[in-house]
Amino acid sequence: MSFITLCSKRRSIRQYTSQPVEREKLDYMLQCALMSPSGKRINPWQFYVLTDETQLRPLASCRTYGSGMFNTAMAGIVVAVDASLTDTWQMDGAIAAHNLLLAATDEGLGACWCQIYQREGAEELVKRIASIPDNLTVLCVISVGYKNEERKDYDLSKLPYEKVHY
Repeated sequence: MSFITLCSKRRSIRQYTSQPVEREKLDYMLQCALMSPSGKRINPWQFYVLTDETQLRPLASCRTYGSGMFNTAMAGIVVAVDASLTDTWQMDGAIAAHNLLLAATDEGLGACWCQIYQREGAEELVKRIASIPDNLTVLCVISVGYKNEERKDYDLSKLPYEKVHY
């Protein structure tokens, strides 16, 4: 698949089937995240993989709005970052999270970013569920699963080209 096709197919999926996500697919996603660029190659991120429903379902209430996808997700990947290592930690974590999203699409899975950083009470809940140490900041959790909804690919002719300036 070409990169433009992969990007056009990557959509936020919030409804999943009950089919478990294979370890090989999660490993592929994590390999892609581990190859993501970071400032000075410090790699300040760490990834916590959740596949147990007793961990995933409580995540659905980590935010007032925008975390309901964990009611059906069969996996979640927490992107946590050591902010003390670099001033580019947010960008480094976001790039790694985006690689996770693209890799999920490449594997035929659905995925969705759930913002945790600076969402009241969300980080404490995620840290407790995933046993994340205090020195790490939770940026986001990516929900993962087999799609139980269909979203149309992006229509390249309808992209906001007016936002591009030469």
